[in-house]
Amino acid sequence: MLKADLHVHTCYSKDSTSPIEKVVQRCIEVGINCIAVTDHDRISGALEIKRIAPFTVIIGEEVLTDRGEIMGLFLSEEVPPHLSPEETVARIKYQGGLVCIPHPFDRFRPHSRLHRDALERIMPEVDLIEVFNSRTLLKRDAARALELAQRHGLPGTAGSDAHVIQEIGRAFIEIPEFNDAQQFITALKQGRISGHRTSPLIHLYNVRNRVIKRLGRG
Repeated sequence: MLKADLHVHTCYSKDSTSPIEKVVQRCIEVGINCIAVTDHDRISGALEIKRIAPFTVIIGEEVLTDRGEIMGLFLSEEVPPHLSPEETVARIKYQGGLVCIPHPFDRFRPHSRLHRDALERIMPEVDLIEVFNSRTLLKRDAARALELAQRHGLPGTAGSDAHVIQEIGRAFIEIPEFNDAQQFITALKQGRISGHRTSPLIHLYNVRNRVIKRLGRG
């Protein structure tokens, strides 16, 4: 069985400073043997981790569309940001990827969660719903995500949404091993989710990380 944290960021995200090697080390320490690396608007970090990690790595990307975020999994090419949700979905599907909706009802992320009208338009093309995100503070927001997945007969995913090394593994789903995207969907249907919510104070690290990176560029 795999313990999969399906939402992890690295230093390739604008709001994370987690080094590639330390992400791998942390996974080993806490027994996570499968991760989806889902940096904001790029797959470089995911490709680098897949090259060095002794466990299963899914190439992902959390893409900012002009109506909020959509996650692509099993990617081979980067999807550019700021496209329409429909175009973003099309580019994910074109390369054989899976479309996942992260934190769909998190009321504290009005600028990053996918807008409701866009979600309704693309639902026929959605493959997965993130039903547990450690950074989603309210249980009722997670419950709505689970209800959405169940209503549409879609598998649910879980992830820490780690932007800091210590967050990795705070949420995971235990699933059978898989070889490709379709087997992954089948595995998720047998999954068992475990996790804990992260303190709201962790978001201060995102602000700090953005500042550090801006100063570094300066």
